[in-house]
Amino acid sequence: MSSPQNRLAEVRERISLAARRSGRQACDITLVAVSKRVTVLSLQETIAAGQGVFGENYLQEAAEKIAALPAVTWHFIGGLQSNKARQVAELFQVVETVDRIKIAQALENQLVALEKSLQVYVQVNIGREGQKSGVLPEHVEALVAGIKACPHLVLAGLMAMPPYHPDPEASRPFFRQMKGLADDLLRRGVVSRPLGLSMGMSADFEIAIEEGATVVRVGTALFGERV
Repeated sequence: MSSPQNRLAEVRERISLAARRSGRQACDITLVAVSKRVTVLSLQETIAAGQGVFGENYLQEAAEKIAALPAVTWHFIGGLQSNKARQVAELFQVVETVDRIKIAQALENQLVALEKSLQVYVQVNIGREGQKSGVLPEHVEALVAGIKACPHLVLAGLMAMPPYHPDPEASRPFFRQMKGLADDLLRRGVVSRPLGLSMGMSADFEIAIEEGATVVRVGTALFGERV
């Protein structure tokens, strides 16, 4: 594979072009480098190339990396159980997988003791897939209200992973639905400012940006396939 600097530059160029196609600027898009099963050495090289935001799925693996690399921003993007809330609240600045009020309240309880706030995204099961986590679209408003009642949680936006399809274009209608959902919450006054949209991964992040993504989670295009 090419160097971390070249891979990062290529992904950023693709982000920039997609942003331009949608009448936006690349600085409107946050690139989260999905770093599961990537070594600290490789991450150091990617940081040296200019990347400052990383996403981790697994707590034990993340804890080791965060201890070694504390000067970057860490997003938790894995499934979250309430018994892991303390460790997640301690380690991460952003949690993208809040899908029920029990999780929001567990995080809030830990954040009170830590005297810390935490940005969170509501995970939406936009494809209504039985095997996937996430709140159904019609229940997003109730979960948003629950998060707003937690003083230490800052609602950053909505997150989704569309159903897998070999054709990235198949994700477009789901991304469009997510944008519509976020816009509707703002229009009806459920939220007071536009919500971020974390959606799009290595195969389809350009389409996600065209449809309004503000955060893309890219792993394979930066680090290659991982076992």
